[in-house]
Amino acid sequence: MASAERGAAKNTLDAYARDLEDYVAFLKARGTNPAGAGPDDVRAHMADLAERGFKPSSAARKLSAVRQLHKFLYADGYRTEDPTSALDGPKRGRPLPKSLAVSDLERLIAAAGDPGPEPTPMARMRAARLACLLELAYGAGLRVSELVGLPRSAARAGASAVAVKGKGDRERLVPLTPLAKQAMTDYLAALKDCGREAEGPWLFPAPSESGHLARQVFARELKSAAARAGLSPAKVSPHVLRHAFASHLVQNGADLRAVQQMLGHADIATTQIYTHVLDERARAMVRDLHPLGDG
Repeated sequence: MASAERGAAKNTLDAYARDLEDYVAFLKARGTNPAGAGPDDVRAHMADLAERGFKPSSAARKLSAVRQLHKFLYADGYRTEDPTSALDGPKRGRPLPKSLAVSDLERLIAAAGDPGPEPTPMARMRAARLACLLELAYGAGLRVSELVGLPRSAARAGASAVAVKGKGDRERLVPLTPLAKQAMTDYLAALKDCGREAEGPWLFPAPSESGHLARQVFARELKSAAARAGLSPAKVSPHVLRHAFASHLVQNGADLRAVQQMLGHADIATTQIYTHVLDERARAMVRDLHPLGDG
């Protein structure tokens, strides 16, 4: 149902599967199953998650999977009631997205694009590839799965935007910055120097099962570049680059609807978390401009 009717992405389906396998195993230990579980069983599962050290955000995600399972069983007539209908989720605050200052991003990109002293063609290619990934992640706000899975046609000459297939197979056009276009040109030239000009359909080919660069490889290389740039690797990730893209756009006056479209959010409510930068700017205006701001 999640795949056929809702168009959920593979990563989402894999997460649901893990959460529901955990839930079913817990019910089995209590001598029951999803067809016979009651509200007390679901509450006991949530209590067990808390005892096992899951954060409220993780527990809430797992409860969401359980809710969807029981709603499906009820809607399709496998059960006569939904044991999760009256349950409250774990209380959790909504954390502000992590971001990076523009100066930090400049240092990070410079470190990423440095192949080191006496570089080989392969070292130059890897440095150009990482710099290109960074320019696209920050310049276009792509999800990491969208980024590593870009087709080679994304770098065609004269392109001002790239077509991206995001969650739920929804397609969108994302504008390309001049720096991102130049980074792709430089990277493809370095790729050619390595003799890999016509290797497969992907912009970032790699000897992996998918045929393109793995997300984990990008994340690992990104943290290494952060360390070389004097930044804390723990504060840098592909998702932080996407957050920086959105935060800096909103901070500089971009329309929230436009940012929603570029990020590929189905609901504007998801994008509204970036209004925290507007809140900060409003507080600064009151503090600096209001006649009673010093009081």
